[in-house]
Amino acid sequence: MFQYVKRYMGYGILAILLMVGEVSADLYQPRMMAVIVNEGILGLGTGNVPNMELVLSMGLRMILVVVLGGISGILCGICSNITAQNFGNDVRKDCFRKVMNLSHSQTDQFTIGSLITRITSDITQVQRLVAQSVRGAVRCMMFFVVGSMALVSMDVAFSKVIMIALPLILMEVLWILYRTTPLFSKLQEKLDGLNTVIQEDIAGARVIKAYIQEDREINRFEEHNKDLAGTQFRVLLYISMMRPVMNIILNLATVAIIWIGGVEVAEGRIAPGTVMAAVTYLSQILNGMMMMALLFQTFSRGMASQKRLMEVLQTESEITDGTLDSMDESEEFREEFRGMANDQVAPLIEFRHVSFSYPQAKEEALHDVNLAIYPGETVAVIGATASGKSTLVQLIPRFYDVTEGEVLVGGRNVKEYSLEQLRTEIAMVLQKSELFSTTIRDNVSMGNRNASEEMIQHVCQVAQALDFIQKQPKGLDTEVAEGGMSLSGGQKQRIAIARALLLQAPILILDDSTSALDFATEKKLQDALQKEYQWTTKLIIAQRIGTVASADRIVVLEGGHVVGMGTHEELLNKCSVYQDIYESQKKKEA
Repeated sequence: MFQYVKRYMGYGILAILLMVGEVSADLYQPRMMAVIVNEGILGLGTGNVPNMELVLSMGLRMILVVVLGGISGILCGICSNITAQNFGNDVRKDCFRKVMNLSHSQTDQFTIGSLITRITSDITQVQRLVAQSVRGAVRCMMFFVVGSMALVSMDVAFSKVIMIALPLILMEVLWILYRTTPLFSKLQEKLDGLNTVIQEDIAGARVIKAYIQEDREINRFEEHNKDLAGTQFRVLLYISMMRPVMNIILNLATVAIIWIGGVEVAEGRIAPGTVMAAVTYLSQILNGMMMMALLFQTFSRGMASQKRLMEVLQTESEITDGTLDSMDESEEFREEFRGMANDQVAPLIEFRHVSFSYPQAKEEALHDVNLAIYPGETVAVIGATASGKSTLVQLIPRFYDVTEGEVLVGGRNVKEYSLEQLRTEIAMVLQKSELFSTTIRDNVSMGNRNASEEMIQHVCQVAQALDFIQKQPKGLDTEVAEGGMSLSGGQKQRIAIARALLLQAPILILDDSTSALDFATEKKLQDALQKEYQWTTKLIIAQRIGTVASADRIVVLEGGHVVGMGTHEELLNKCSVYQDIYESQKKKEA
């Protein structure tokens, strides 16, 4: 984390110097008070005659010192907060950037709830550590070292009190740190679990309400919240012991200083003002130790959070860039695809002996898949649930990398392209139509921010979305609710399809993205795609026979294996799996 702090080292050093000024002012005041009492009020140096001019002048000097110390403290706070806030801002941006580049499997391993906790709570803890380290460490050390030296310089007998009090405080601090440090990591883990429940329940609120599971989810939340509260209570229980015990030690030490000082004053070895200064120094020393104890707690919790953040920052994405990413190659790549004809030998997309299994899965999702898709061809993939349809198409833009074999695009292994280069050439509509809480226009133009109004209108028309968009209160400028909740499933799918079309990519993948459309709307969409995007290579994943029947070729998957391939008519004659799907859907329609 030091690389983040050193960017603002100038502010950090300035904060330390200003803190030295503030603490110096605090440490100088007892000396001045002793002079006022001894020389000004008691007049010990002038035959017991009070010297009010000295009282006035020293009082004004004390006010000046207090003001300068206060200004130093204010400026120190500003500089330390600049350091800490900018540090936190940089770490948060880098963590989020890292999360955005993690593969799907890595995100699943961390869990969404844990990633949210790390980017929010853990960064806050480390940020607090930086802020308190800049201010607290200097303050504590100066109070302890300089205060102890000042106290001993007044009377050696006072050092006995320090020698007894400090070990007691240190023993308490070490014991509390020993008990609480393991709990801080556990506390953040409990917060991970709570955030996961919150995220799941808010996202799935409609399902919960539909199945009347509010009480169940409330109970599940209460269980995680109880675990979090229990862990936090244990931490706070130990911490709550610290201040009372320290106050007891502080008060006993103060009594000891007063008693020793009283004896010394009675015997004429020191003056009453010196005893007052000694009490003040003792208070500063022990308060410094108390702040140091709190700083140690902040350090322990901050280091636990820092470890969790480094797990994210040091995780390299499993999906790494290839070397092909120049714009010249990109334009050549795209134009080459559009110039290819269907009867050309070279396939645009090719799966060669592809096998794939998800992390920690016992069975392969795909096994020895061989498939060639040619430019301008419309290929549909159909199969039962969990047959590997979505997995197959997710290997093309490298959401996952194959376990065995290779996937080629344009005759090159997809691993040779940079991710940006590869994904720019692939427009993909996922099973779940993800929309963002911005306008319809922004959602449609996400992949092509330079698109004209005419282009946006055109793709919306092709996607059969323009009619309902024009009926919205502000048309394309209508705000979409979070997650697209203000739109129906079919409307979200059509906006997602328009977004993909606006990318103008040579490859279009529709992953079960028309499931919420009625047959008439879906037919209009298919006809428009065939007319307007005839040179676009289309890969369609679907459950319904009606969606795939008009495709140039249909690939049938079962258990991760290709069990059939051909036109609709060919498969009806020779593929039993396809025949079963056809017959089952025909009965349902009947």
